[in-house]
Amino acid sequence: MATKFRVTKEKILDGLQRVQNVVSTRTTLPILSNTLVQAGVNGLSLTTTDLDVAVRCVVEAEVGKAGGTTLPARKLFAILRELAAADIEVEVDDKNAASIRSGSSFYKIMGLPEEEFPRFPETEGKSLKIEQLALREMLKKTAYAASTDETRYVLNGVYMSFKGDKLTVVATDGRRLALVERDVEVPKGAEAEIILPTKAVNELLRLLGDKGDVQLSVGENQIIIKFDGTTLCSKLIEGTYPNFRQVIPTEAKERVSIEREALLGALHRASILTSEKQQSVKLNFAKNTLTITAVSPEVGEAKETITINYKGKEITIAFNPQYVMDPLRNLDADEVFIELTDELSPGVLKVNEPFLYVIMPMRLN
Repeated sequence: MATKFRVTKEKILDGLQRVQNVVSTRTTLPILSNTLVQAGVNGLSLTTTDLDVAVRCVVEAEVGKAGGTTLPARKLFAILRELAAADIEVEVDDKNAASIRSGSSFYKIMGLPEEEFPRFPETEGKSLKIEQLALREMLKKTAYAASTDETRYVLNGVYMSFKGDKLTVVATDGRRLALVERDVEVPKGAEAEIILPTKAVNELLRLLGDKGDVQLSVGENQIIIKFDGTTLCSKLIEGTYPNFRQVIPTEAKERVSIEREALLGALHRASILTSEKQQSVKLNFAKNTLTITAVSPEVGEAKETITINYKGKEITIAFNPQYVMDPLRNLDADEVFIELTDELSPGVLKVNEPFLYVIMPMRLN
């Protein structure tokens, strides 16, 4: 449908950057490589989807004629980014050919009719509200532990439970588990348990800001999340999330306090000498000393020593170093606590806030 609008380069690029991440490069449906561009009374609306996740963003524009079309997302972004002038004028004819004028530049790109674009879902579900920063922090502290194994589909996302004025966020791949909790207001009748797919989680981590609230609308099998003029809609993972509470150790024999940065640095350096076959590092807790070693016959060996305050019994336990580094990278506390029972029981990493991380040990050899 023919349309005409003027927009600043900064505004349209910002809008396209917010939506274009979900555009698949390997799609069998050409329309899914396009951005839906609609000019109307509210300004310029830009939408993309891969049929699982859809993102819409509204930017300010001067609309000469209301209407819409769909244009190749990557090409459109590439053209607009290179333009020298600050103002851009776009005119689309009845055949979905878009003429783009800016300063001395002129481009014409062919689009597809807006009618072919999948409809943006509207759901009137349970309504919940949370601060953007709080949601982003909770996802950041857990999402890395979600499974990437397609056969365990129910674990390919982050579990979120809004119950009893508490939001619990959990991710696990069966070998480690991250859990964070926070007090939130859950309106009566709005209790919900959902599994948000990893793709939607990654988009939220990219888009959420530091200020303002997020409005969540939870439907039967989808969720709509609104913030800062952006709307994200995602299908939910169907199925029952495993009972994660039962894998959290109830008590530990030893508890050690360690400086987060020091532990992360030592693990990172030691992990350089792990190999495909030998993806483990040994942590030896002895009197006031933690020794981290990595030995792989075909590569060599590494040894790192950290001074700690420890008076307990000597314990040697092996972990996949990446699994220990993941939470350390995503936490901001200066101090972390490691709780251990013996070399065969799971280790638990905690900080002085409602967060915990359970990690299964590897066989000592």
